[in-house]
Amino acid sequence: MLEDTDTREVPRMRILLAEDERALADGLADGLRREGYLVDVAYDGAAALVALGAADTDVLVLDRDLPVLSGDAVCRTLRAQGHPVRILMLTAAGALDDRVAGLDLGADDYLTKPFAYVELLARLRALGRRLTPSGPMAVFEAGGIRLDTVRRTAERDGTPLALTPKEHGVLEVLLAADGAWVSVDEIVEDVWEQPDERRRTVVKATVHTLRRKLGVPDPIESAPGFGYRIGPRA
Repeated sequence: MLEDTDTREVPRMRILLAEDERALADGLADGLRREGYLVDVAYDGAAALVALGAADTDVLVLDRDLPVLSGDAVCRTLRAQGHPVRILMLTAAGALDDRVAGLDLGADDYLTKPFAYVELLARLRALGRRLTPSGPMAVFEAGGIRLDTVRRTAERDGTPLALTPKEHGVLEVLLAADGAWVSVDEIVEDVWEQPDERRRTVVKATVHTLRRKLGVPDPIESAPGFGYRIGPRA
């Protein structure tokens, strides 16, 4: 496992890169360190679990096809333990069913190989916006809404909500903003994985169905030029 000693203050997010292709892992780690991140590296799934127990990791970049212990098994183990680390899953399989399967396992985001380095950075920034100063938030609550990001469950006033992955993602972004406005562009970047899916119109449609499932009173405020928020009235 490699550890960064960079002392720059921004950003200070700690990343564990679990990737068995050593050249790729080491190259990505070097690049991320130059961006100012703290980076550890594990080359198999078992080593990744050990590393997560040894350091307070904010984001796990997890290859799905790892030796010793697969990325799927690592993800299942972490979520069963209630570990709050954010998981960005990497895979060579780009089919919709594969992406959905990864998210259903408990991954927060999904990136298909080969990927552009700038897209990886964008995904990390998006996950970083969902972190508190002390680390990942596992549960968000406001206005009777409770969202568990580890178990991927949601409820309002004790009633379970059947949310799609995109609705779950939008709700998480809004709750994580803690009453602040979130622009449509920020929501698109945070929630929609594939560039060809990143259309502003899908945000409006998803917010519409999310509002319907959340019920009344409507907790989501909207304003032209500002975006959306779950404000004080919630």
